Amino acid sequence: MNSGFLHKLFGTTPGKGVQPKEALAYSIAGFGQNFICTIIGSYITVFMTDALLFGADGVLVGGIKGATAVAILMLGARVFDAFNDPIMGSVVDKTRTKWGKCRPYLKWMAIPIGIMTVICFLPIFSAENIYNGSQTTLAFVTIGTIYVIWSVFYTIADVPYWGLSTCLTNNTVTRGNILTVARMFCTVGAGIVTVFIPMITGAVTEKFKYTADDISLILKDKAETISNMVANQGITAEEAANTFVGTVKNGMEIMNADTLKWVYFISAVVLVVAAIPMFFYGFKNTQERFTSDENPPSFGHNLKLLFKNKELLLIVLSGILGGARMVYSYTGGLYFAKYILQNEGLYGVITLLVVPGGLVASVLVPWMSKKFTKKWSYIAVHLFGGVVMAIMYFVGYDAPWKMVICAIGLVLLGIPQGVNNIITYAMIGDTVDYLEWKTGERGEGICFAMQTLINKIGMAVGAFIGVLSMSIAGINARTYEVANPDALWDVLIISGVVSMFACAVPMFFYTITEKRQAEMVAEIEARKSK
Repeated sequence: MNSGFLHKLFGTTPGKGVQPKEALAYSIAGFGQNFICTIIGSYITVFMTDALLFGADGVLVGGIKGATAVAILMLGARVFDAFNDPIMGSVVDKTRTKWGKCRPYLKWMAIPIGIMTVICFLPIFSAENIYNGSQTTLAFVTIGTIYVIWSVFYTIADVPYWGLSTCLTNNTVTRGNILTVARMFCTVGAGIVTVFIPMITGAVTEKFKYTADDISLILKDKAETISNMVANQGITAEEAANTFVGTVKNGMEIMNADTLKWVYFISAVVLVVAAIPMFFYGFKNTQERFTSDENPPSFGHNLKLLFKNKELLLIVLSGILGGARMVYSYTGGLYFAKYILQNEGLYGVITLLVVPGGLVASVLVPWMSKKFTKKWSYIAVHLFGGVVMAIMYFVGYDAPWKMVICAIGLVLLGIPQGVNNIITYAMIGDTVDYLEWKTGERGEGICFAMQTLINKIGMAVGAFIGVLSMSIAGINARTYEVANPDALWDVLIISGVVSMFACAVPMFFYTITEKRQAEMVAEIEARKSK
């Protein structure tokens, strides 16, 4: 690829500072990281509800409906994980190695996080035993514990990865461009998983799904067996047919769940094997340039720094309020495609429809940031997203023309999603400079821990609302029956509307502009030169 084009793309200077090779290596590491993040973030809940049948009618965990218990587990585990991020941020700020303080975690954590990802999907429990109650509590506690351990490992890998961007360069334009490309790579990595996994699971398990026509063929083919049941058991032909069909259905439902369980496990193995080398590549081909050599701060000191960074706290508040803005792209979207649209593979279409808007956003972000500032770009696109989702809600989904309008809406929703993914990281990078300007300390680890906290709060809320909506809609993961289809739509869309509008509010009080950031960096350099 032409080096001049790459320097222009990243805003780098030949032979000076960060180079395109490093920016690409950083992006490739993010590509692999999102293989792992997405297989867990999008499918561990479906693995539990559909493959292990916690989402089937009659399955209880501690007296709570199975799907509701899974929703609570996902929320609790991910919120716990999110609040581990400041601790990890402090650990990163204390890290001193010959490779720097962020890079070494790409090397150290690649294999451990890969192993834990595979363990999350170990097919060691029987769907039938969980459904019958003999392994329900054991399976729930075991998977919940494994998932919490995975989340700790992932935090150890994730926080320093995003903190590394501020160690590569302190130029806000270059850093913004690098993060733009990195987020594009991350989006593509996540997209591959969200598009192809449902296609695979849907195709492999299709033979286990049955219709009224299938039942008629079964009854016709087994007429002699049913006659023998009538003769030997003293029951009516209708009772015999119902008993026989029930037995067949039961077997097919269990085979469907157990097959799904193995598909997720094999998929996790393949994705992990592909992702691990990308972590090592990112480690090997990057360099830290802006890392403090001062004594590492304590966790308590880092927390004090965090609360001195009011600009960062506004971003965090906005991220928390926006936790449900993309709930349609998490588990809830998969349930909608699988149970309402009756085509699991359409979840890939839902996620793909968002991509064009995201790509447009990636192209527009540098121009928007320069023209309107990051702050006003962020506010504008989220208000726009809230309006789009409100229109989708009132239009509905129960007619072809309505689905077309909703598809257009998803394309447009890619814009706030893409802008948020890129601008938030760049704004947090600016708050690192703000903190150094204000206190003399950069605190990359604790600052970028807030970005991973925001991401995980979003994943927590997305998984919780998604699985809870399954329970509210009365979906039976074993029989594919849905009691109230509209409830799923209402929960997914209304939560998104509220979240889109709410997340814009704190940013009206954010004060860092591109001009102010440049002035702060210049003042910091002047202090250092003295």
